[in-house]
Amino acid sequence: MNTDPLTGQPLPPTAIQRILYLAPKVHVYQIPPLTSTKGYQASTWTADNNKRQIFTARLRILETSIPTASDTDDTAEKVTTTLLLEDPSSGQLFAAAPYTAPNVVEQALDSSRFFAVTVTGEGRKAVLGMGFEERSEAFDFSIALQDARRVLGFEPNPNASAGRGKPSKKPLDEPKRDFSLKEGQTISINLGGLKGRRERREDTRSPEQQKSEQDALFSIKPPPGSGGSGMLPPPPSAKSVKEERRRSRQSFEPKPEDLGFDDGEFGEFQ
Repeated sequence: MNTDPLTGQPLPPTAIQRILYLAPKVHVYQIPPLTSTKGYQASTWTADNNKRQIFTARLRILETSIPTASDTDDTAEKVTTTLLLEDPSSGQLFAAAPYTAPNVVEQALDSSRFFAVTVTGEGRKAVLGMGFEERSEAFDFSIALQDARRVLGFEPNPNASAGRGKPSKKPLDEPKRDFSLKEGQTISINLGGLKGRRERREDTRSPEQQKSEQDALFSIKPPPGSGGSGMLPPPPSAKSVKEERRRSRQSFEPKPEDLGFDDGEFGEFQ
């Protein structure tokens, strides 16, 4: 059965507890009263060979959720978060710090591994120093506290409203708008420079001028040698080219008398 971490009294059967963070070893210091509004200096805690260290504890961050169903919201719940400093060997509670406000835990100004924690017990409050041996442990501790602040409502949560696991309300749908044309309504469309081009293409000549220009256009004669057509004649075929070359060779082939030979009337040489 779950119990209240401060009073030790049993919780309702519907209560749910979970551990947000666990550090097996942290150093606890008795720190001097705060003398500056700026914050705490961890160097004053560890001076003189850790003379102010009083205890080495186990740290747990415990979240307790108790459903509080009502007529209007059956998912409502009461969530509390408590920092517990316990004896690492026996688990006996040494000091508890209910996380009721962000300033319950304050980081030291001169180190990311040290924090000032406001603990309560028997109606009294005290501020203790707490230090981690590793920076990674202190970083995880800060992340766990950030998640707890969002659940408790200390910081805005973009994904959930105050209370763990509650999704934000879905925004109301905007009313649909009717863009259809009503009876008697028209739409005018401006096509830019189209109208101007269309006007320039309109023929404003008289019928007599149009006919005279057409007659002048068709009376233009093609240049000589074009055959009345603006197209070039087709190239000659390969057969016609060969025939032309053969006739050319025959016309220029020399005869025997042209080369100085007789026609054979002297007979053989003697």
